[in-house]
Amino acid sequence: MAAFLGALKKLSICLILWLNTLPFLQGGSDYYEFKYPFIKRASSFWASSSSFSSSNTDEASYDYIIVGGGTAGCPLAATLSQNFSVLVLERGGVPFSNVNVSFLSNFHIALADTSPTSASQPFVSTDGVINARARVLGGGTCINAGFYTRANSGFIRRVGWDERLVNESYPWVEKQIIHQPKLAQWQGAFKDSLLDVGVSPYNGFTYDHIHGTKVGGTLFDRFGRRHTAAELLASANPKMLTVLVYATVQKVLFDQTGRRPMAMGVIFKDENGNQHQAFLTNNRRSEVILSCGAIGTPQMLMLSGIGPKAELNKLNISMVLRNEFVGKGMADNPMNSVFVPTNRPVEQSLIQTVGITKMGVYIESSSGFGQSQDSIRCHHGILSAEIGQLSTIPPKQRTPEAIQAFIKRKRDLPHEAFKGGFILEKIARPISTGHLNLVNTNIDDNPSVTFNYFHHPHDLQRCVDGIRMAAKVIQSKHFTNFTRCDKPTVEKLLNMSVKANINLIPKHTNDTKSLEQFCKDTVITIWHYHGGCHVGKVVDPDLKVLGTNRLRIVDGSTFNESPGTNPQGTVLMMGRYMGVKILRRRLGKAAHV
Repeated sequence: MAAFLGALKKLSICLILWLNTLPFLQGGSDYYEFKYPFIKRASSFWASSSSFSSSNTDEASYDYIIVGGGTAGCPLAATLSQNFSVLVLERGGVPFSNVNVSFLSNFHIALADTSPTSASQPFVSTDGVINARARVLGGGTCINAGFYTRANSGFIRRVGWDERLVNESYPWVEKQIIHQPKLAQWQGAFKDSLLDVGVSPYNGFTYDHIHGTKVGGTLFDRFGRRHTAAELLASANPKMLTVLVYATVQKVLFDQTGRRPMAMGVIFKDENGNQHQAFLTNNRRSEVILSCGAIGTPQMLMLSGIGPKAELNKLNISMVLRNEFVGKGMADNPMNSVFVPTNRPVEQSLIQTVGITKMGVYIESSSGFGQSQDSIRCHHGILSAEIGQLSTIPPKQRTPEAIQAFIKRKRDLPHEAFKGGFILEKIARPISTGHLNLVNTNIDDNPSVTFNYFHHPHDLQRCVDGIRMAAKVIQSKHFTNFTRCDKPTVEKLLNMSVKANINLIPKHTNDTKSLEQFCKDTVITIWHYHGGCHVGKVVDPDLKVLGTNRLRIVDGSTFNESPGTNPQGTVLMMGRYMGVKILRRRLGKAAHV
């Protein structure tokens, strides 16, 4: 009887999981069209450029046009639609029917999909580090590792935000799409090891950014299903919101007859390549808001005629406003990883536990992405060659040929080479910065981006400190007891690492020069790049573009630093925060937000 009840319980769990995922597996179309009736394909837009060129009537216009339905754009749109008409233009498709987006187990496969319509668009910085941009409604929340945390209080003070409104905006997001993770055994061993080496105290489960070791929130629910920023659109006023997917904005349109250029609308193309125009109402408070991300927003500004003079002249872009700071100050938090082999299977886990040290380094971990057969033969996780994370090959040597060579070789590697997980070490607030430049005038193409990883010696020193900390974590009795990995196995894997994208800490961790070279040679990204449209240089404290009217930026391109251990929580909050702030300034108490 007990066996029967146990089997029945398992069957019930499977049935619940199946019912919860059914909308996604059915293709998603009917599901999201019912729940989100305002989401439509760009080709459905009625006002094409050929038939809409001279008139700009209120009937054919919007109070707000948001370019980019991503991490900030979705909560921003949901909020503004409570009182005003909003048009969101997203270049990608919907996430709901994409199983690579929807499930934790497919995290690495989504990043490895580099097809033209995938949710992830790869780019390679001039530093040689292969990176990714989101190309889907919901933005980075659809392709990231899901970890959720709030910013440190110092960040909120430095950007000058209203702390009371910030503390109202975070919960608005958290109640809708954030979950407390069920701690994986790997993450538990990692937590105990962090505490063992002095990353204390243990702060338990918390969204707050506090020194010590903590468990944070996640976008993944108990079924391993991802919840994204796109789901925040469910809280919008459906009568006031239009979301167009596969709508690629090519530039912002300006009225230049006044003293300052004034945003009037945008030109975009649909999935069939046909061009359309969308316009703002004639109200002086209507705005075009750029939420294209740290790569897309500086690129969009320059393609629209706002940027450095030489940059615009080289591509014959008509100058609307000269601003030499657009695209400057680009930064990406360098990450280095250490592979931890095991002699036992481990479950898949993305970031759940984090160590927040006082030396400007964050320590995180992932596990188990190399153990399924599809992973062994195709991809194997957060550091797989297919997404460019060849961490044993120096950045400049991470060519497509090197990636393909690894893919072929790894088929012959023993299964144990992929059993285990990674310790990830990330530099907080890097001092090294770079720049973004246009390559051409095609918005579909990536611009050229330089981050200058470890250009400043202080960044390099923190990496050395972080790798030493990672070594202590791995050598902790809690990890060695969990992995059951003896020295011969470690040595064997170390010898194999020449052919695999597996790295282990250099044997001489007291050799600073050796560790410095290790940092430079194994640097990868954790996709936390930011900057390019800084406050005081490109936008004012209210994020309005300097020297223009009716143009604002709401995304991470305005940040001087990446907030917290992982920025998505603060970017989500930022969308809600700025939406509420705009409504209250326009309507006061009548905004009811």
